[in-house]
Amino acid sequence: MSLFALRLEATGAPYMITGATAAILYGQPRVTNDLDVVLALDDTSRGALLRVFPETEFYVPPESVIRAEQARHQRGHFNLIHHETGYKADLYLAGADPLHAWALPRRRRLRWSDELEVVVAPPEYVVLRKLEFYREGGSAKHPLDIRSIQETTGVDEAAMAPWLQRMNLGELWREIKAL
Repeated sequence: MSLFALRLEATGAPYMITGATAAILYGQPRVTNDLDVVLALDDTSRGALLRVFPETEFYVPPESVIRAEQARHQRGHFNLIHHETGYKADLYLAGADPLHAWALPRRRRLRWSDELEVVVAPPEYVVLRKLEFYREGGSAKHPLDIRSIQETTGVDEAAMAPWLQRMNLGELWREIKAL
């Protein structure tokens, strides 16, 4: 975790950890093999990113690839891989995604270990994305993560309500809550 989180902090770009790692922090521990991060990357922070993730230590896509992903309106994405350990971070660019725009100002700083605090997406965002991925044919881990987050941390259902409607996830949310 620290391989990526400390360097992301150093870029100055707004970011938030999401996916399985966020589900672990808000719910029950389980194993995951990568780190999912939403990153608001501009030209300045792109340069900082390339500096703090040196190619001698990490696989980093060529800058032209990162620029091309930045130019995408939504769903821009690239990976960083630590050579020595093989640990991978999947970076999802915030772009113009309205859910990212809603969640980034609501991100939270949580303690990962005695030595490390990380910035994490709000639990409502994590639940909404997991609902979305599950609907799209995702893993059976998603409902388990959702229930774990709901039971351990809780979610602000009033804050989620407009997104559940907008993303057409209300029925699926009710089904998973009833499990």
